[in-house]
Order: sequence, then structure tokens, then C-alpha cells
Amino acid sequence: MSALELHFWLATIFALCLTECAVEPTKPLTSEGLDFVVNTVPNEFIVKFHSKYYTKIRESFVEKRLNKQNVKWSILPRNNIASHYPSDFDILYIASANQTSIEVILEAIKQHPAIKSVVPQRSVQRFLASTTNATFTCNTRQLLGVTRKKHLKLVNPHHVSGSLHADVLWKLGITGKGVKVAIFDTGLTQNHPHFRNVKERSNWTNEKSLDDGVSHGTFVAGVIASSKECLGLAPDAELHIYKVFTNSQVSYTSWFLDAFNYAIYKKVNIINLSIGGPDFMDLPFVEKVLELSANNIIMISAAGNDGPIYGTLNNPGDQSDVIGVGSINFEDKIARFSSRGMTTWELPLGYGRAGLDIVTYGSQVEGSDVHAGCRRLSGTSVSSPVVAGVAALLRSGASHKVNLVNPSSLKQVLVEGAEKLPNYNIFEQGQGKLNLLKSMQLLLSYKPKISLIPSSLDFTTNYMWPYSSQPLFYGSVASIVNVTILNGISVTGKVLGQPKWIPDPEHYGQYLNISSSYSTLMWPWTGWMAVYIAVNKDGENYAGTAKGYLIVLIESYPFGSNQTHESEVRLPLTIKIMPTPPRHKRILWDQYHSLRYPPGYIPRDNLKIKADLLDWRADHIHTNFRDAYIHLRNAGYYIDVLREPYTCFNPLDYGVLLIIDPEEEFFNEEITKLGQYVYKDGLSVIVFADWYNTTVMRNIKFFDENSRQWWIPDTGGANIPALNDLLGQFGISFGDFVGEGYFKLGDHAMYYASGTTLTTFPNNPDDVVIGTNLNDQGASVMANGKTSNTESKQFVPIMGLFQTTLESRQTIKLSNLFPDSPNAADDVELFDNSVDRAVLKNRILLHDKSEKHSEGRIAVYGDSNCLDSSYMEKACFWLLTTILDFAMNSHKSVLLNNLNRISEFKNLNKELPIRLASSNLKLFSKVITNRKNPILHCEKIEWIGKTTFNDSKRIEPEVEFDTEESLNNYVIDNLNTEIAKLALYDYKQSANQNDFNINISVLFMITLSLTVIILFVIFLRCKIVLFSCK
Repeated sequence: MSALELHFWLATIFALCLTECAVEPTKPLTSEGLDFVVNTVPNEFIVKFHSKYYTKIRESFVEKRLNKQNVKWSILPRNNIASHYPSDFDILYIASANQTSIEVILEAIKQHPAIKSVVPQRSVQRFLASTTNATFTCNTRQLLGVTRKKHLKLVNPHHVSGSLHADVLWKLGITGKGVKVAIFDTGLTQNHPHFRNVKERSNWTNEKSLDDGVSHGTFVAGVIASSKECLGLAPDAELHIYKVFTNSQVSYTSWFLDAFNYAIYKKVNIINLSIGGPDFMDLPFVEKVLELSANNIIMISAAGNDGPIYGTLNNPGDQSDVIGVGSINFEDKIARFSSRGMTTWELPLGYGRAGLDIVTYGSQVEGSDVHAGCRRLSGTSVSSPVVAGVAALLRSGASHKVNLVNPSSLKQVLVEGAEKLPNYNIFEQGQGKLNLLKSMQLLLSYKPKISLIPSSLDFTTNYMWPYSSQPLFYGSVASIVNVTILNGISVTGKVLGQPKWIPDPEHYGQYLNISSSYSTLMWPWTGWMAVYIAVNKDGENYAGTAKGYLIVLIESYPFGSNQTHESEVRLPLTIKIMPTPPRHKRILWDQYHSLRYPPGYIPRDNLKIKADLLDWRADHIHTNFRDAYIHLRNAGYYIDVLREPYTCFNPLDYGVLLIIDPEEEFFNEEITKLGQYVYKDGLSVIVFADWYNTTVMRNIKFFDENSRQWWIPDTGGANIPALNDLLGQFGISFGDFVGEGYFKLGDHAMYYASGTTLTTFPNNPDDVVIGTNLNDQGASVMANGKTSNTESKQFVPIMGLFQTTLESRQTIKLSNLFPDSPNAADDVELFDNSVDRAVLKNRILLHDKSEKHSEGRIAVYGDSNCLDSSYMEKACFWLLTTILDFAMNSHKSVLLNNLNRISEFKNLNKELPIRLASSNLKLFSKVITNRKNPILHCEKIEWIGKTTFNDSKRIEPEVEFDTEESLNNYVIDNLNTEIAKLALYDYKQSANQNDFNINISVLFMITLSLTVIILFVIFLRCKIVLFSCK
């Protein structure tokens, strides 16, 4: 072989090695995502009525309550087509009134028997962000969480209709004909060439044009029903276009309410809502969505684009009566941007639902452009119309049994037809990937029934993460699973009696304690059941799985029938159990003292992040602290979540109480108990705090020139005054310096994101205080970022480790909860200072001289950002485990000992930060109200008695309805034939791919072997030549 040939082979092999990561010149990539800003509209209030009335009647109700009030008011006109119909709300404008007067006026209005509620009017601004980037085919990640994979060729983008095999249904004449699909978005251009069945366009905004000036609404409509170029799924569906967003992407709650009412009048079948937001407590909106479902309108909504963080589902997609949709790419990978479960409505007293129902294509999907042609977009707002188009096809394909299609039955066939994606859990994929043809099969053979989501609880599978991530054991906090009940029989139903628990004695089901709470009335179409699972004393030393099932009996009221129907539904359980771990491996996570938006203005923890103003991810180990939880589990720790006050757990069960970023106040009894737990029972406490500064809080308030109203944060990133009350008995407190900056702890790079610093700390020889140089971020915020970071850096204490002793225990006396501050005049006074505040009045902690135990340890750090997956810059999981080693085992690492600067922080005593007088914390706190708040009673779970299999009678869940059908056998037979063909094709493709992979592998091995042989021959030749020369 010549040297030239050798060079060729080596170059070929080198090129093959580089192929995987080659740069591919492609078209620029445009990705689009959704962000929302929600604001309260000054002096405008939505007055909700119990029923629908015409305008003059509604106005007379309001006038009757306000005619004695000395205030200027008016009912704002709503100039849209819904004004000709009865409505259940009005927009009340109150002019020139202070906050106190407004509250009195609103309270007077609520007294009218016809008025249901009065809430502020809200505006929503949506931002469509698009970016253009050069593209790589090797793991290049685009903005907004859109991931490009190496096999996805953008030069031939996938058509969703082709990937879902919609053409199979089209050939059978199923094209969405006769189905009314309403699209709530930015409108649609008149006479767009892609659409042949636009029945109505309506404008609910304050703009004059019905056209789409953004292109988002056009794209959504195209995915559903385009009939040219970029084909939609249901080209013959009737499109009803509701323009509810302006060209500036602004909308109001009242616009949606009017449009929703009109949709009810028009009897639309399906609504696509490619929007969402974190505010699940916007009651007029949420209640109207429920009313739509009760009127048999199927709503499909985007899950949100806030992934990959968990706990980021948007409303209304997280409602059980709505079909919430997440995104995958064309390689069946969950899109990075797609929001994950769980829902956070139920926290902190309960546990969230999976929330997400289904996933489908939403990455680089093709749809109609604003005037003509096609474009590609990514986002769950793309996946939502995919499911809406599928829903239209399903309904038109089952036209002979359309009376059985309702929000619950359609969700049933979608989730039961879905395919579980490997390597993804229930919070990521819901019930799996959408399968159009399988769902069509299910609907054609559908009989009304009751079903559950999830349909079984198997804690041994990765799909059921986080339940599968930690076995249950005797003494652990009961695991809670929130199950959604789907009632495909009737819009209302109820659970009859207590569910029955049937343990499987052959699989150790007797080791489980089971309880449940549930919605006795199910409406509309859905209900819920919380299942509590714990290990009893008999299973204390058992390692393995335990099985059994719950039986729920549900009564329904079939439409058109005078008789009720009883259905029995079963929930199988498979639970992992292990022996109780030792105390030094057990952590108790304090969830009870975590608050989030909604309902309060809980500000962001990282002040540098200005695009996300609110703390809304709930700070749970299965939401934004998921990565920290996984790290702790990998380190061998077992974590329970505390959903109650500190008086409700046994301190001897745990080595550490972990308090991360608390916003809630503490009861008197909690403070007293914690002292006993630490000094008497040897419990250790670890605190990761966050910033707090009243001046900064005033600086980041929302202000409106027209309203003279301020929306001021209810606390800081953490509630430092409350933490100081809790930790004061240990001689520890935090201040109001807001620090930010990069630094190092040994070889570990760290970032301090809007953290607090120590103000007091014990000064014993064995204690540790660590400091660093940080920017004064508080000064920078107050100066609108104009201060120089180098000029404002200060050396401040950020972390402390303290071994408590009985001799160090302190007696403390605390002041009032909200003392008058020098700036109180700048705030809106919302608290009655005459109230006797039980939380913080004259607390005295007495010295306990009873039986002595080894005292616990306290560790504090001033910032939680390094543990929080939201906007994390530098993870500090190593620091958490290092601190845990100290707290659990009294072991101080060499690194932390070497960094100890306690001698430099002897005189830390500074003035402690105070609470804002204007805080609205009392409105939603579990601890403080306008009057004394007694501590909550500890939860007492009543376990269900065990029932044997023979004691339970099986009731068939199916119910027969009189329909006009004999099932369309022609459609079913042809559909089955086409599905069989597709399955065979997929099998051949898979086999061909396997053969190709084998051939490539064999070719590579042959090439590699030849290369080795050639190199060996060359080596021998060179050696012979050299030998000859010698």
C-alpha cells in the first residue's frame, strides 16, 4: 500500500469520527416562546353575579348597593357582540377613592344576594420572543429551551399531520367536518388562502382590526385546519376566530369572560387556548373555564414554556377539566422548554397533581404564516392546537355517537391511547405521547365509564418518579398521590361512601396503611381523590414490595335518564418498602413555611432576574429544588416533607430540620418547640436564607400613576424578621445587607445571588463563621443599577456553624410584629395595630433542666440560589452535604475550618431588620390574621379498615346508552387495516435500521482492522529498513 493510499484511509476514518458533530449550514432557526406579565388594572373591578342577566338588570343590582355611598362610580361599557346577550359579570369603575373607601364600597356591593364576588380586573401582556441563530447538528441548544438534535433536518421539516398519520382518517372521509373549533388568540387575516371554512371572526379587544398583526393566531389556526401547503389536521373543521389579544399581546380578564360567554351561546365544540400563566387564583377566569366544561365544551390548553424546571405548569392547562398539553420533538424527546408538573395549588398542606395530561409535537412544527406561506415555531402553544386538531378529527369520526363525546370521555380516549415514552416520568409526559389512530379506535368502541388518572400507582417504576425515588418505611411521612377521577357518564357525580382498601396478602399488602380524602361532588365531569399511603408497624423490618388496590364507588346521572348509575373503579397499588433508616440519614424538609405567588406578592429570590418578578414555583423538593433532592438521595439521605407546624413531628425521628427560603411567620409554639428539639432532643437545624431589605422591597413595588396604588412585596426573598425570631434563642440573626457576587470556597466556584448576611452569631472557639467580599446589591437596586460594583464590595459573614450547649441557650423577648418604621408613611397601612399579635409578643423561652440529651447543631447560609434550579448559576450541592455532615455527625470539614474567620466577626451586633407595615401577609398567612391565630391542629389520618377480596362485590363500570348507531363497521375495519399496515411498515423500518446499524458496525470493524494491519505492516517495514541501515 502506498503512502497516498494510507493517507486516504486515515483521512476517511478521521472524517467518520467527526461526522457526528459536523456543522451543517441550514436555514436560520426561529423559535418562539411565551412570557406573561399580569397586572391589576387600577380602580377596575369585576363584579360576578350568580346568574346571567341583561345589562340594565345587572346595573340596577350594583346601583342598589352604591346609591348611599358618596363615591363616583360607573359600569364600563363593553362594546362587543356579547353585549346583546345576558351576562354574569360587569366591570365596575370607582373613581377618586382611597384604599380604605374602596374596601368599604366593595364590601357593600358583595352584600347583594345576586352578586357572587368582586375581584380586581387584570390585564395580561404576552411577549412573543423570537431569535435567529446559526444551527449546528451536534447537540446545539437554542434559546427558549428548543433543543436541536443531530437527526432533525430542518431543510425537510416534519408535517404534524403526516407524523400522526392523519391521512389515514382523511382517506376514510374524517376531516373535521361539522366540528366547531374556537381559537382564542391574536386573530386571523381575512381571506387567508390556507383556510376554507372560517365561519366567524370576532374581536374582543379595544382594537378595530380583526386581522392578526402578530402571526401567532394564524399559525395556531393553520396547525388545526390549514388546507394548503403546511397542512393542518382537520382541514374541514369550522373555525371560529376569537381575537382576545391585541397586536401588542395585551388582554384583560373581562375580554376572555365575554368571549367565553359568547362561545357558550354559539355552542362551539372545542376551544384552543394557547396561553397560560401561573395565576390559578384568578377566580372569574377559573370559574368560567369550569362553566365552559359544564356546557360540554372541550378546552385544550398549553402547559407552558417554563421547563425544564418542575412545578411550572400554567393555568388553565393544569385544571382537571381541561386537556393540558406538553411538547416533544420529532425524535420523541420531551422538549426542554415544556413545563413540568406537579401542580402547586395543593401546597403546602397537600401534594400536587401530575397536571399535565398528554404530550405531542411542539418543536419546529410547520404552520401558516400571517398572510401566506409557512413558518416553523416551537412551544407548547404549538402542541395545544395539534391536540385541538386531533380532537376535531376524533369528534367528526365518531359523529354517530357524538352525544357520548364530552370533556371527560375525550380525555379518556386521548390518555388511554397515548404511548408511554421511555425514560420520562409522569410529571414530564403526563400519560404519554398522543396517538391519533389508537384514540380513534378507542372512541369508536367507547362506552361511557369512570376512569382514574393515573390508572395505577406503581412505585417501582421510574415513570412514577418521584414516588419511585424513595421507598416508604415505618415512621416516614405518609406519601400522598392526587388522583383525578374522570366521569365520562355525566357532568355531575358523587363518591358513595368511603373507598375500600383490599390488601393483597400474598404480596404483603397488609403492611400498608391506606387512607383517602375526595370530592364528594364531582363537577364538571371530573373529581379528585387524595390517596395517603404509609407503612404500619408490622412492616417495620420488611424490604420489598407490597400490593393491593382501592375500590371507589361512584354514582352518575346519565343524560336523558331518570335513573342513577353506580360504577366501581379500582386503583391498583404497588409500593416499595424498606426497613426504617437510622436517624442520622433522615432529613425533614420544611414546606409548611414556604409561600408563593399566588395569592401574595412574593418577590423573586434573585434580584438580578428582572424577567421573572414573582416566586411561583413553591420551593418544593419535587419542583424547583428537585436537583437538590436528587443529590441528597444519591448521597444516601431520606427526605420527608413537613406539611404542618413544628409541633407536629417527632424530633427523635430526624437528624436535621432543613429550612430553605421560608416566607411564612412562625407560631409561638413552634419557636418554643424548636428550642426543646435542639437542646433536649439533639435535632440539628440547617437554614438557607435569602435577601431581605425593606427599602429594596419598596423599590421593586409595582406602581401605577392612575391608581395611586402600590403593590409592595409582602416579604423579601425570605422572611428574615421571622427567621430572626426563630433563631434568636441560639444567638443567631440575619441583617438587611443584600449581597451579590462571585467568590470561591477553596477550589469551589460560588455565586451569591441576592443573599443576606449574618448580624449576630455565637463566638465560641469551636464555632465557624465564613465571610467573603460581596457587592452591595441593595444599593445598586436603589440606584437603578448605576453604582459601581467595585466601590460597593464589602467583606461580610455569609455562613456559620454552631454547636449548641445548654449553657448557650438564651432567653429572648421580642417586639411587636409590625412596628412603626420611619418609612411607614410611604406604605399603605393595612394592619390594625391594636390587634394583640400572638406570634411575636413577649415570647420567653424557659431553660429546661429535665433529662439531658446530646444537643443539636445549627448551620446557616445566607442564600438559597445555589440549591434552587430556577436561574441557578453555580450549584453548591457539595456545600449542602458538607454542612449535613457537620449537622448529623458533628464533623467539620478541613475546608470549612480553614476558611473560619470568626475572630474577625466578633462585633457583629447590628440593628435587626423590621417588617413592612404595609405587608399584606396577613391576608393569606396561616400564622397571622387580624386576630389571634391559634396554632393549627396536627393532621390525624384515619386509616381505612382492611377488606378481603370476598367482601367486595364487583360492579361493572360500563353503562349502555341509546344511540342511533350500529357501530360504523366500515370505518372500524378500514382503520384497523391501516393501523396494521403502519405497524408492519414500522417493523420493517426498524428491521432495516437494525440491519443498517449492523452493516455500519461490521464495516467500521473491517476498516479499523485493515487500518491496524496497514499500520503494523508499515511499522515492520520501517523497522526492517532501519535494521538494514545499521
